[in-house]
Amino acid sequence: MVTSVTVRRGVVHGKTIELDKETGLSDGQQVTIVVQLVSETDVSAGRLPPGEGIRRSAGAWADNTEELDQYLEWNRQQRKVSRPPIAD
Repeated sequence: MVTSVTVRRGVVHGKTIELDKETGLSDGQQVTIVVQLVSETDVSAGRLPPGEGIRRSAGAWADNTEELDQYLEWNRQQRKVSRPPIAD
């Protein structure tokens, strides 16, 4: 059995789902539908709210800004130690 997965967005109207694009399937073709709500960030054309991208990328640091600041300061100090002096 050949299985093909196609993702389409749509809008529910009662028992009907209006898709944003053609499926390429013939009328009467049987399909299986998985319904998943679209989040607010998905609705805005894939754009995240301001600051959300950096929060997600920060991982464990996202909720601990004080320790992050301490780590960044330590990192700056370590870089200063290993840099040669600037020659005139």
